[in-house]
Amino acid sequence: QMKLVESGGGLVQSGGSLKISCAASGVLFSNYAMGWFRQAPGKGREFVAVISWSGAYTEYAKSVKGRFTISRDNAENTLYLQMNNLTTEDTAGYYCASSYAANSYYTPKVPGDYDYWGQGTQVTVSS
Repeated sequence: QMKLVESGGGLVQSGGSLKISCAASGVLFSNYAMGWFRQAPGKGREFVAVISWSGAYTEYAKSVKGRFTISRDNAENTLYLQMNNLTTEDTAGYYCASSYAANSYYTPKVPGDYDYWGQGTQVTVSS
């Protein structure tokens, strides 16, 4: 069993920045690709970004590409999401998730491909 705990969410003004984290425990973190998803009220869970187990491969949703950066520290068992130039459209609960990596370039983007989920951290962007 892998436990994922997000932190760092909060209230930020439009145009501002925020960095959220996800601490993993329970299993070997470096065996897993890691993703960030978000869910706004009344909407489905949306893919944000994913990083391969080594960190060599990343992919982003079009809506965040160029503004958000996903990274990981396998020595610290921690996943990060740096969010810059935030807009009110980025307001949502942000969830990290892990997917056992079949290969070094594995970067799943579908929620159903993930094995474990955190409880989420709220990011609210005010205008």
